[in-house]
Amino acid sequence: MSFREKKLLFFFALAGFVVLNFLAFGFAKSKRLQVTRAQEQARQELATAERFQESSQLIADQMEWLAAHEPQPTANQEVQTTLQQLAEREAKAAGLTIKSQKPLPTDSAEGKHYHRAKLQITVTGTEQALYTWFDRINMPDQLRIATQIRMSPDSQDDTKIDCTATIDQWFVPPTL
Repeated sequence: MSFREKKLLFFFALAGFVVLNFLAFGFAKSKRLQVTRAQEQARQELATAERFQESSQLIADQMEWLAAHEPQPTANQEVQTTLQQLAEREAKAAGLTIKSQKPLPTDSAEGKHYHRAKLQITVTGTEQALYTWFDRINMPDQLRIATQIRMSPDSQDDTKIDCTATIDQWFVPPTL
């Protein structure tokens, strides 16, 4: 082989080496970009998981309480009737006079675990009797509370108060 052929062969080898280096560098750069993206995605997923863990720790005691006080599945009509009977019984026990009662439509949105039976009741009595009645009605461990309360002085007796309250009872509907 002549000197010129050796020189040409060396030149082609050098050119091939340079081209392969450019290709390898481009491949390495694309791989590095993929690894960087994967690391960033992993960091975001880790941050999301840590936020979820923190929030679950914040509400863990609430979830435990709810699990301990989970009501048995009950039909809407039973809950509505029981709520009405309870409100009447407790009002009479507290010395209140019932003026009117009106069952309100049940909140029973599709897909929700808890439904809510409502009763609007109007009573008249002394302030102390009203507070006693509310103490007996508001029972968080039984998922029951008076959500709307409107009080006004009785027009006929200044010592009494007219009160219209909406009492809500959360319940689990029976599965079909």
